[in-house]
Amino acid sequence: MRFKDYYETLGVPKTATEAEIKKAFRKLARQHHPDVVKERDKKSAEAKFKEINEAYEVLSDPEKRKKYDTLGADWERGGSARQAPPNWQDFAKSGAGGGREGGVEFHFGGTGFSDFFETYFGGRGRGGGSPFTDFQVGPDGGNFGSPARGHDVEADIMVTLDEAINGSKRQVSLRRSDTNKTETYSIRIPAGVHEGQLIRLAGQGERVGRGGAAGDLFLRVRFAQHPDFRVEGQDLVHDHEVKPWVAVLGGEVRVPTLEGSVRLKIPAGTQNNQRFRLKERGLTRAGGGRGDLYVVAGIETPAGITPEQRKLWEKLAELG
Repeated sequence: MRFKDYYETLGVPKTATEAEIKKAFRKLARQHHPDVVKERDKKSAEAKFKEINEAYEVLSDPEKRKKYDTLGADWERGGSARQAPPNWQDFAKSGAGGGREGGVEFHFGGTGFSDFFETYFGGRGRGGGSPFTDFQVGPDGGNFGSPARGHDVEADIMVTLDEAINGSKRQVSLRRSDTNKTETYSIRIPAGVHEGQLIRLAGQGERVGRGGAAGDLFLRVRFAQHPDFRVEGQDLVHDHEVKPWVAVLGGEVRVPTLEGSVRLKIPAGTQNNQRFRLKERGLTRAGGGRGDLYVVAGIETPAGITPEQRKLWEKLAELG
């Protein structure tokens, strides 16, 4: 398992603010989003997009970032701010296990998350499995002689919002440390999948000796971060900067949706943080239909103005 330098991935210093991290993510995510790159570059763009998402998943969450920074507290040692801390592998061993089930480690490929992320911040681990430890007990207090069922295994799979709407097929690989053989599965992500939903691969979990039934492998859906949208249930939220004169006088702006940009009418007198609803432009609901897209207006304040513009603003101030 390789150490991941998430600050380096986003191109920001360790002292970066939340706003700087968000800005860096949006810039890189738009640059490498599979939907905007040329067809011949899609494969490399998808890989880069997933790396960027993983880094932002950790650094945008205060608790995850604090844990990550604790892990990397010794980076400065040795004269390199990009050097992995000397104790990070021991830190991993003291964690939740990172995919180790009964002495067997599970390493995944194609899920969109690295083993490093899963070890510290993901949902990989052991599921419920069989309540029996060795043999199932019969009604007379004896046993049937049938071996116990292996435990279920869980891991995360990164799903883009486009995949959540339209569905897709993915190749996911699994390598077990006890065999070192790589097994590849074709995973169908159904259209309308939601955050936290489990995709089940029957019989691909922990295996037990003496002919016992294997547990199942569950992949937990986690939506990839998007540079333009936030997810609220089945609704999407887009923050859109509006020029102050458009907010005052009214006008039209172009806003992104998952199907492309559309025109949105901004009424005169629009207030900061006012929401506008675009019906059924969100994610698919469990019972059918789609959620909505909410556009949140942020009144853009000019960073600098010319002397002529200043006179106009002063005139407005006098009239107000």
